[in-house]
Amino acid sequence: MKRISRLLAAAATASLAACTTLPGGPVATATLSSTTGNKTAGSVRFAQQSDGRVLVSGEIQGLKANAEHGFHIHEKGDCSSGDGMSAGGHFNPKAQPHGRHDAAARHAGDLQPLRADASGVARFSFESTGISVGPGAADVVGRGLVVHRDPDDHKAQPMGNTGPRLACAVIVRG
Repeated sequence: MKRISRLLAAAATASLAACTTLPGGPVATATLSSTTGNKTAGSVRFAQQSDGRVLVSGEIQGLKANAEHGFHIHEKGDCSSGDGMSAGGHFNPKAQPHGRHDAAARHAGDLQPLRADASGVARFSFESTGISVGPGAADVVGRGLVVHRDPDDHKAQPMGNTGPRLACAVIVRG
């Protein structure tokens, strides 16, 4: 009888905990397709956190092995050109200079660089500030997401000297 009481108490506690768990915030996704002549592709997820930060996670294949690549949100959700240039420049709603992902003054679209492993695959998960998944000037939904061939020097204006665009996606809700 004591065992049944303990099991019922544990079940009730678990049920209450489930009821008090808040649902996750809005989510957006991007499915990267390679630009003309490239083989880079992958998927990225943007999840709004309750503290205002956005969790950016995903996996991208077809990168140069053991190399770093620029990774940015771009102003236009348009990947119609073969070279990805239709996505425009970096997403920059506060008119800041280009910089490192962790700098106080930077484009909202300046994300952490991608680091490919020996197989040319980058797996990542990091938090970003200055962007959101939802209404407002910092909303990433409807923007472009671009993977570049070269590492970001975090200095050259306006885009960090990252070279050609290897893959492009439109960020969509859901």
